[in-house]
Amino acid sequence: MRVLAAMSGGVDSAVAAARAVDAGHDVVGVHLALSRMPGTLRTGSRGCCTIEDSLDARRAAELLGIPFYVWDFSERFRADVVDDFIAEYAAGRTPNPCMRCNERIKFAAVLEKALALGFDAVATGHYAHIVTDEAGNRELHRASDEAKDQSYVLGVLTTEQLAHAMFPLGTTPSKAVVRAEAAARGLTVAQKPDSHDICFIPDGDTRGWLADRIEPVEGAIVDRSGAIVGAHDGATSFTVGQRRGLNLGVPAPDGRPRFVLEVRPRTNEVVVGPREALAIRELAGRRFTWAGLDPIASGITSADLAADPAPDPDAPDALLPFDCHVQVRAHADPVPAVARVIVVPAEADEPDAPASRELVVEVHEPLLGVAPGQTAVIYVGTRVLGQCTIDRTVSAVPVGSAAL
Repeated sequence: MRVLAAMSGGVDSAVAAARAVDAGHDVVGVHLALSRMPGTLRTGSRGCCTIEDSLDARRAAELLGIPFYVWDFSERFRADVVDDFIAEYAAGRTPNPCMRCNERIKFAAVLEKALALGFDAVATGHYAHIVTDEAGNRELHRASDEAKDQSYVLGVLTTEQLAHAMFPLGTTPSKAVVRAEAAARGLTVAQKPDSHDICFIPDGDTRGWLADRIEPVEGAIVDRSGAIVGAHDGATSFTVGQRRGLNLGVPAPDGRPRFVLEVRPRTNEVVVGPREALAIRELAGRRFTWAGLDPIASGITSADLAADPAPDPDAPDALLPFDCHVQVRAHADPVPAVARVIVVPAEADEPDAPASRELVVEVHEPLLGVAPGQTAVIYVGTRVLGQCTIDRTVSAVPVGSAAL
């Protein structure tokens, strides 16, 4: 096969490219330039896509004896990831830019260009595993190394994208094995630290970065009853679960700390309350995709997923409840849940609008600090079934509950 190896300049992508070469594929390396003004050098593990990273990727490609190119995706990255990040925060949501980058850049824009150039697959250094079933359908599964598993950030991949994806590190038992292999191959990135934080905010100061791009507007901080308990100088700088930086003039009746429960951009309010009120029992989103076969369209719902084998003739676009696990952060533990897809009728003020579908997930035990804009990835065993961007949550502790 002709394989395009996405080489970030790190050890994982370098070893992934090397393994693709060892497998006998015709491999070409490419580094993605995602910024027109990248920093010259990294600072420890902060930042990525720097000049240093591109040079490291080039040196690895030269050692492997494969052609190497730099593709400029800076405009696409700015529009699809950076601008989206700003817009989501402005709307009071908490986005995950890594998910958007995988969805719209690494496995959309890059794959589109790769296929147009005659490549069969795109290989990356992600820790995830692809399994092909007896019918030839590809499924995305967790990596063998649970500590390094990155299937969560790949939950946005579609059936078409999985068909052309290659993850050579998926069955590797540990990152230590990858580093040892890189050293044995003579790759200079063998001990290069992993990158962390948001790549376009390398200093980690998300609040300060957003303040330069979203004009702050002063507003009220209120409790769950609507009573004003403080003031803020810009709602977009707050995230659900935040405790520090709250300017509260009215102490809580019980004297305990309060946390951000909700950001309301329409009214420019930040809602705070006790930690217990962060617990949610249900989350839902209309922007969902399946990683592999669509369980509704493929007709496997009853046989493989649904708890109730009887189909619902009145809701052909719905998915019956099925047991699963849900994960809401890249490094969070998955929790048991029941998921379903429901048909949502048009709003009363838009009677002519078509009905839509919503993925609803009810967790067995409350989750803390889940915010709209985050991504919920659904697992059945080790398999990634799909994902949704969270639009709404339902609190496990109603307002006025004696539990508070």
